[in-house]
Amino acid sequence: MTQTGTTLTGTDTSRVLSIDAMGGDNGPATVVAGLALFLKKKPGTQVILHGRASELTPLLAKHGLAGKVTLRDATDVVTMHDKPSLVLRQGKATSMWSAIEAVRNGEAGVVVSCGNTGGLMAMSMLRLRKVDGVNRPAIACLWPSRNPQGFNVMLDAGADIRADQDDLLIYALMGTSYARNAFDLKRPRVGLLNVGTEEHKGRAELKVAHELIGTAATKGDFEYVGFVEGGNLPGDVCDVIVTDGFTGNVALKTGEGIANLISDLLRSSLRKTPLSMLGALLARGALRALKKRVDPRRVNGGVFLGLTKTVIKSHGSADATGVAAAISLAYRLAEQGFSEKLAARLAGALPHDTGTSPKGESA
Repeated sequence: MTQTGTTLTGTDTSRVLSIDAMGGDNGPATVVAGLALFLKKKPGTQVILHGRASELTPLLAKHGLAGKVTLRDATDVVTMHDKPSLVLRQGKATSMWSAIEAVRNGEAGVVVSCGNTGGLMAMSMLRLRKVDGVNRPAIACLWPSRNPQGFNVMLDAGADIRADQDDLLIYALMGTSYARNAFDLKRPRVGLLNVGTEEHKGRAELKVAHELIGTAATKGDFEYVGFVEGGNLPGDVCDVIVTDGFTGNVALKTGEGIANLISDLLRSSLRKTPLSMLGALLARGALRALKKRVDPRRVNGGVFLGLTKTVIKSHGSADATGVAAAISLAYRLAEQGFSEKLAARLAGALPHDTGTSPKGESA
């Protein structure tokens, strides 16, 4: 494995970003373009880019990044069709493995990849390990909402289709920590997704989780609002929505599909007649603001919560703007030492432990 670019000697490696350049649907050109957009706003950020040097070298030169990024040559690629079991057995020469190893070895603090979700989770769990007390890591995503911060945190978004009452409690604690660091919320409000808000509704594990989360709220320093429904996902009732990975992933994909449908229908309607086209022209500013508000690229990047280090999963089909958003999220979490704060939060709030968060830090 060869390396070119800047040296990281003397760098605070916890703030170095380790990026898998090869795994996305759109190839390394989009990842490098997104990296270039990010570095325009955060010049000087230390980055290790993993992938085929023969492909990445000319792309870095094209965007003026030659010598500004450490390039780690990795010949193989985890494809979107590879099974996680195969990735674990045969993935040591891939860019994804290389990106994770850089964090495992202490060369970087955060992993970013557009690649295969199952492969990335399996590889991350194997090489980075789970935080004590976590049975199943979760993927946290951001959902556009009516809250002042503009977004709600939802987890699990698809890391594991199962979740019992203890897992849901852990998700609540991890989601709270993420909301604090993503939105600077001192006391996030947590809701448990159910088929109704009445306490007698829902599966048995949801009813038990309802009691566990409510009991943990004081020690965990968050507000538990109780059961919430699907309509509250974009609402202002809570800041964190907790659910199992099956339900969360279905909700996420449904929301994306509805957003695309509404966008297509609105575009078609505005182009239907000369009068509607004139109306669209007059409302251009408002429509542009609306598009920006709900643009999913702005919140691209699901965070794998429950690992000893931070891993960001970018959408596989993300464009350069979306990739830049995922890298920006990684930068923010690295700057805040998020993985250490998350571990401290779990240690301090779980019933079987009495640990506390680091002094002077909000987890």
